[in-house]
Amino acid sequence: MNTALYVRPSRLARVAAVLLALAAVSACGGQPAADTAGSGAGPAPTTSFTENGVTVTLSVSDWKASAGTLTAVFTPEAEGFHLYSTDLPATGVEGVGRPTAVGVTGALKAEGRLKAAAQVQSISVPGVDAPVPVYPDGPVTTTLPVRADGNGDATVLVGYASCSTRDGCTIPVSDRPVRLRVTGEGPAFGAP
Repeated sequence: MNTALYVRPSRLARVAAVLLALAAVSACGGQPAADTAGSGAGPAPTTSFTENGVTVTLSVSDWKASAGTLTAVFTPEAEGFHLYSTDLPATGVEGVGRPTAVGVTGALKAEGRLKAAAQVQSISVPGVDAPVPVYPDGPVTTTLPVRADGNGDATVLVGYASCSTRDGCTIPVSDRPVRLRVTGEGPAFGAP
């Protein structure tokens, strides 16, 4: 059995998490799934997955002239869980935590740094001398400017870990791939 902390949310809690994620995307300048990608060509490309206690909703918005914004909303399934800063070292602070990360490979290239729409706060962890940078408990919205590097397959690589001061941590997720296909019309999730 997987040793990750697992909390079985009710159906209502899952719906609430998705609605919160979409509201966060909208509040941070992104487009919820029902909006267009900016060209009037149809719904914005959107997908989501849940792994190790966190639902990640990915969308591409404002697609114009082969460039746009990749938004990732990280929503812990249980109350009281936080995610770590995007600036956390890859191996954490003294081994504690993993950074919230979104990268792209293939036919999409990053055009800047990943930014989070939440303020970093420092927490003390027993047995760790240095402060650990985290985001407040709950959903965190990140954005990454991207540009198409021609047509073809692309991959979004997602990483994170969630923890609670009361309930412990889930197993970190590292370089979780999400596939896209980039064409002249823009990116679409679910490429083969």
